[in-house]
Amino acid sequence: MFKRAQRLEAVRGFGIDRVAADADARPRPDRPVLRMENLDTDLPLPPEAIPATREALETPPANSWLPFTGDHDLRAAISDFVAERTGHRYDPEREIVITSGGMEALLDVLLATVDPGDEVLVTDPTYAGFVNRIRLVGGEPRFVSFRNIGGEWRLALDALHAAISERTALLFLMSPSMPSGGWLDEDDWSAVCDLCRERHLPLLYDTAMERLLFDGRPLLHPLRSEGMPERTVIVGSLSKEHRMIGWRVGWICGPARTIEDAGWVHVYNTTTPTGIARVAATAVLRGDQAHVARCVAELERRRNLMLEEAAIAATPMLGWGDEVAARHVRFVFSAEPTERLATIPERVAGTRLAAAVESRA
Repeated sequence: MFKRAQRLEAVRGFGIDRVAADADARPRPDRPVLRMENLDTDLPLPPEAIPATREALETPPANSWLPFTGDHDLRAAISDFVAERTGHRYDPEREIVITSGGMEALLDVLLATVDPGDEVLVTDPTYAGFVNRIRLVGGEPRFVSFRNIGGEWRLALDALHAAISERTALLFLMSPSMPSGGWLDEDDWSAVCDLCRERHLPLLYDTAMERLLFDGRPLLHPLRSEGMPERTVIVGSLSKEHRMIGWRVGWICGPARTIEDAGWVHVYNTTTPTGIARVAATAVLRGDQAHVARCVAELERRRNLMLEEAAIAATPMLGWGDEVAARHVRFVFSAEPTERLATIPERVAGTRLAAAVESRA
């Protein structure tokens, strides 16, 4: 008999898989189910993704173990990609590791930087995959509330200051944040960066959705603030902005010492990133990025339809944070066209739902 590791006691399921399985098991031809439980999408792939993958499939590198931390061309493409939006250039050889998706990247960083009993500051609500990975490495999530102010989720900076303790190992943020859509404006980032500098607090920043911005919001980045590159590790992936969910390409960028440690965690976790995805990933990152703006425009149309005509929010978020998350439900609108979303009011007529909507893909 195997004993059950204590670290699993606090780990909870998403709920997403159960909802999806139920929808698949009980199809209704008379009333097709709106698939709003997960982050699949019906939006098109980047134009380079499939042709580049086909061309690379029969090449030796597509079926190789090496290089363990990602081939040079892809790391160089990520260096250029990040530098264009942040102004900071990472050394492809020493400061970038390629991973099998963004969530592997996150787990690698946590395993490299968090000891059992350390606290990691995260928002409430936040993605359940973040919360449970913190717990898997033996850390303790310390929740900092988003507050609904004027119909928008805003980070409670007073609560952030109050949450810091001698056990704080990391501040972990995402903007726009999943699942709330909470966005950090210039004042927020200024306060966060001041706090990191004053308290010598490392920042782990998930950039996977940072271009999925609505209402004309600009892309803001902590790496542009003085003293932050040496205090920041960023993780990214092709799964959100580029919709390449099945390619499983992610990355870690940061100071060389931390990236070396995270790289060894990666090696002993998965050995090598996904070989058949590397050429396509490089082509997409170096390609025309106009498709991102087109997809953001479509997602914004879907968001507007839900807010203005349905006035609801909706998927239980137990385990997606603390007391704030527990009061809300979640709609994901990345896989449903507007004509199907328009049926939401009649579907939920007479049902009272919490006033929060995931405002990104």
